[in-house]
Amino acid sequence: MPWIYLTAAGLLEIIWATAMKQSDGFSRLAPTLITGVAMLASVWLLALAMRALPLGTAYTVWTGIGAVGAFVVGVMYLGEAVTPLRLLAAAMILAGIGLMKLAG
Repeated sequence: MPWIYLTAAGLLEIIWATAMKQSDGFSRLAPTLITGVAMLASVWLLALAMRALPLGTAYTVWTGIGAVGAFVVGVMYLGEAVTPLRLLAAAMILAGIGLMKLAG
């Protein structure tokens, strides 16, 4: 169950990061509210996951899911650049997540 909590927390991190971008510096109400609710829910689920998972593993996987997910959203929906170096960076983050899961 802790890995389910952690995965959900990471997905919510993608949602709040995307909503924060759409909030235009917290000047738009709906994306601002989504940001706040998703942040709170994400941290709460992370805390639940940390009951059973080591801090280093849980935090690394949580931030990694959010970072790679935000990168994918940026590329697919916001027209952000795809370069070989950015793809390599995302691949390295994914490799790190996989290694942390194996080590945990």
